[in-house]
Amino acid sequence: MPERTDAQRTPPRGKGAAMRQYAGNRVGLAIVGATLLGLGMYAWLRGHGRFFDLPATAKVLPAQARRALADEPWPLWVLALSFLLLSLVSLRWLLLSLGWGRRGARNGTGTAMLFVGLKGVEGLGRSAVRVTENGLRVTLTCPSTADVGAVVSKLDHDIVGRIRREVRDDEASTVVRLHVRR
Repeated sequence: MPERTDAQRTPPRGKGAAMRQYAGNRVGLAIVGATLLGLGMYAWLRGHGRFFDLPATAKVLPAQARRALADEPWPLWVLALSFLLLSLVSLRWLLLSLGWGRRGARNGTGTAMLFVGLKGVEGLGRSAVRVTENGLRVTLTCPSTADVGAVVSKLDHDIVGRIRREVRDDEASTVVRLHVRR
């Protein structure tokens, strides 16, 4: 019996698997955001002397840390700038995980045809076919051990044309992105 490829070993992922991953991203960000919001509210209430039973003169930081920050305030500015940069990176990550900024919509038929056409290539990884306003976008990841010339030849001569005919029309422009893993 011939050895099974990586694509055959892994079970097919349905829509639910991808959705759970993105939901997990959002849940994680919501937990971190709620924690930071709670800490910010605590610090604000303590700073204005409105925190339950604590007197307004109660300090958040120890005396030595207060004196050090009063003498040299620049570490607070560096901390504020680093938190601002971290929040911008987190916002970008969240927007990308929500799917904003992606061009087109995934097409399962095209992706399946891509895998069927390249069934002889071992270790194919991530692949996707997206239908955009301007045409098709085909993304494929293969290992460094694969014969890249043969993959490109199959894509050029046979597979991309079939996907184009099935998904859209023969005249649709197509951009193929082939990534070779190290």
